[in-house]
Amino acid sequence: MLRGPPDDRSPADLLEFGVVNLDKPPGPSAHQVAGWVRDMAEVEQAAHAGTLDPKVTGCLPVLTGTATRLSQVFLEGSKEYVAVLELHDKPPADIEAIVAEFEGPLYQKPPRKSAVARRLRVREVYELDVIEVKDRQSLLRIRCESGTYIRKLCHDLGLALGTGAHMGHLRRTATDPFDDATLVTMEDLADGLARWREDGESDWLREVVHPAERALSHLPEITIAPSAAEEVAHGAQIYAPGVIDAESAEEGQLVACFTPDEAAVCLGTMVGDAEAEEGLVVELERVLV
Repeated sequence: MLRGPPDDRSPADLLEFGVVNLDKPPGPSAHQVAGWVRDMAEVEQAAHAGTLDPKVTGCLPVLTGTATRLSQVFLEGSKEYVAVLELHDKPPADIEAIVAEFEGPLYQKPPRKSAVARRLRVREVYELDVIEVKDRQSLLRIRCESGTYIRKLCHDLGLALGTGAHMGHLRRTATDPFDDATLVTMEDLADGLARWREDGESDWLREVVHPAERALSHLPEITIAPSAAEEVAHGAQIYAPGVIDAESAEEGQLVACFTPDEAAVCLGTMVGDAEAEEGLVVELERVLV
């Protein structure tokens, strides 16, 4: 069954295919927070988009209900953090120049407590700025590839600065396509749910929980005919005759497919020419209907 337009969904349908741009508090793990959202929303499942350690705060999108199928999309975008670099000695005068050298591809090995294999890998730091230096602390803004270990980056910065250093407070300010301009708290979610369940008023809930399509806004968009969407719901691939419109996407790139009324249908890999008269265009990755 295809979904209707995102803005026309009932609160129950919104929770079943929704996303909350949550401001994670310090203390609980990201997994615990996702569990709390699942229980509060009374849906079968919820999943967070990118792990944050218990002490770390900030942007933690949580997908609810069947929207958990979208979790892979957060591997495609970048992350942004604000971190306190705790120096072990007085910072050198050229700290900004030294820190700037860490922009670009970096070799990193995950820490011992990591959930992934400790193999050397490359992650890219797109932007690394020194916002402020005070005594033995430096405030950094970091925009980087998904999977970059900020704690390891801070350790390596300390070695390069000749002072030694470790990561102090860390806050994630963005994970594509979300940022800290639209963050909501657990209390906001609880209030929205209570107003809807007790009074039937859903405006506040709609301010807190967004249609899950919001999590796809950074991916190239393919619009397919309703008849093609019905076929996708039964496992069919997407062929050129079913494509109505398509944003430019490279072969092998992850794309999101929608009906003309902007309801998400599937995620897939671009494999063909959307402007051709025939042939396979998108190979399915995740069916969302």
